[in-house]
Amino acid sequence: MQKLTQLQESPSQTAGPYVHIGCVPNFAGITGVYPNDLGATMFRDGVKGERIKVTGTIFDGLGAPLKDAMVEVWQADANGIYPGNDPRGPADPNFNGWGRVAGDGTTGVWNLETIKPGPVPFPDGRMMAPHISFWVVARGINIALQTRMFFPNDPMNERDPWLTRIEHQNRVPTLIATQTQPGTYQFDIHLQGPAETVFFDV
Repeated sequence: MQKLTQLQESPSQTAGPYVHIGCVPNFAGITGVYPNDLGATMFRDGVKGERIKVTGTIFDGLGAPLKDAMVEVWQADANGIYPGNDPRGPADPNFNGWGRVAGDGTTGVWNLETIKPGPVPFPDGRMMAPHISFWVVARGINIALQTRMFFPNDPMNERDPWLTRIEHQNRVPTLIATQTQPGTYQFDIHLQGPAETVFFDV
């Protein structure tokens, strides 16, 4: 038997169900870590703009809902300003721009309450359509996936710099949410298969 002269590579692991323990302990039934899970609330009273709800499910290649998935979202405020060091000026002080939600352990459905974002500029100055950025982790995903949700019937979608650069334009509808009632949107994410959501390498 040959003796190794260098360190072996550590075996890889997926972001399994334990992700909830560290990221959303209250959601997982573990209390006393944080008063509230980080990212559970995206705004405070006095926030400007239209308050909306977004709900969805993450599906695997067989069409089964992932029951241990978690999503993080980030977005601009109602005026299209990102909280933090946006060079265009200060954002709404009652909006933090970032949220984290986990899917229900039985159905896989996740729910998010936020405000409808305003358009933001692309690096070349063109305006991007209002959107919410998603970061997805779950069991079986070694590298988190990133995608965007756009709003239906927004005229800016037709000239959005991200949407227009997608090679197969027939897949653009996977990035457009469905409005189920005023102020409520459905955005399902499909990891594989005919309805696979478009993911961005950013």
